[in-house]
Amino acid sequence: MNLNSTLWAQFVVFFILALFTMKFVWPPLMKALDDRAKKIADGLAAADKGKEAMVAAEKMVAAELASARDEGQKRIGDAEKRALGIVEEAKKIASDEAARIVAAAKDDAEQQVNKARETLRGEVATLAVKGAEQILKREINASAHADLLKQLATEL
Repeated sequence: MNLNSTLWAQFVVFFILALFTMKFVWPPLMKALDDRAKKIADGLAAADKGKEAMVAAEKMVAAELASARDEGQKRIGDAEKRALGIVEEAKKIASDEAARIVAAAKDDAEQQVNKARETLRGEVATLAVKGAEQILKREINASAHADLLKQLATEL
């Protein structure tokens, strides 16, 4: 066994193995490593995009909540204004109704007073005639009696 020939044989086998590895084994390994690195990079990019989308969505949600809150406050304000308007209108209607009732009561009282005056005039005239009749103890002429009653009623 010669050391040089063994060394040369090992060198040739090593060289063949190195060429075989570079030609058939190394490219699929590099391709798998590159694909894996690309997948990792894509995953990280997608995660970053997801974080950005989440931040944007949170901002949008915050804006929508603020808008909804403002809208709610506006509606509450409008409802309060409307309620105040309804209360004021009800007060006005009640005030008008009270004034109408008071005016009707005054008119009714005035009518009753006038009716009572007329009734009293008639009764006073009748009493005056009866009193005069009893004083005089005689009956006066009917036309003179009617004239006296009319004159007395107008004076009262």
